[in-house]
Amino acid sequence: MTQQNSSITEFILLGLTQDPMKQKMVFVIFLVFYVGTVVGNLLIIVTIKSSQTLGSPMYFFLFYLSLADSCFSTSTAPRLIVDALSAKKIISYNECMTQVFALHLFGCMEIFVLILMAVDRYVAICKPLRYPIIMSRQVCIILIVLAWIGSFIHSMAQIILALKLPFCGPNLIDHFFCDMQPLLKLACMDIYVINLLLVSNSGAICSSSFVILMISYIVILHSLRNHSAEGRKKALSTCTSHITVVILFFGPCIFIYTRPPTTFPMDKMVSVFYTIGTPFLNPLIYTLRNAEVKNAMRKLWHIKITST
Repeated sequence: MTQQNSSITEFILLGLTQDPMKQKMVFVIFLVFYVGTVVGNLLIIVTIKSSQTLGSPMYFFLFYLSLADSCFSTSTAPRLIVDALSAKKIISYNECMTQVFALHLFGCMEIFVLILMAVDRYVAICKPLRYPIIMSRQVCIILIVLAWIGSFIHSMAQIILALKLPFCGPNLIDHFFCDMQPLLKLACMDIYVINLLLVSNSGAICSSSFVILMISYIVILHSLRNHSAEGRKKALSTCTSHITVVILFFGPCIFIYTRPPTTFPMDKMVSVFYTIGTPFLNPLIYTLRNAEVKNAMRKLWHIKITST
């Protein structure tokens, strides 16, 4: 990545706290969270890939949500964990730009997969007879490819904006990872236009996606009136999981990306929630509330234990 109009070659991340005792707590807590996130999501990925019973589009999309979750958390958590024990939390300019790119690539992918999961539930509940045709394997693959392309375009737009920022003053980033908001504070230029572009890009994606998802779930819940009690219970269980994930992820995202370039004391904790907390909670939400996934995991472990 080419550095433009900047005299700074590295940044110093201030992290979540400067207190040595609290830094050790940060190390332990987020190491547990990160290991839990990776193990949980990898377990879902392996279970879906290995199971014959989890071949429906819902699990096809859940596979990619778990993949996006693992990568999204990996874009921020390892550095936060390592920096918690480091005296000086230095990140090079290129590493910083790479983090911005990865964060937005996998974060945007998570948003698109959540939308695809909502579309899948809508078709399954509202158009059950046409479901196998509308959500065929070929259609699902095309949708996932389009999601990856859309995420890549979004991240490229972010990195182009980031590379245009000139840095000539302080290099202290008051955050635990590189993102556009904390970088804008360090830029020695008028950031009004770039912030406007940022809000119209990240902010618009977060807000419009959240509105689309909420409308789709309202339509789904409305259509459940015509279903049997058992059908309603099963559909509500699935939709409740999805709605929980959507609120946990989009609430903090909208708070961070749809406002003027001002900072609040709670920004870091809000960022922790959507970059580390949500990817950790997703496997719990989708497995604890889903009998099919739990049964497939039991079978997988039973086969592995008996084979060894």
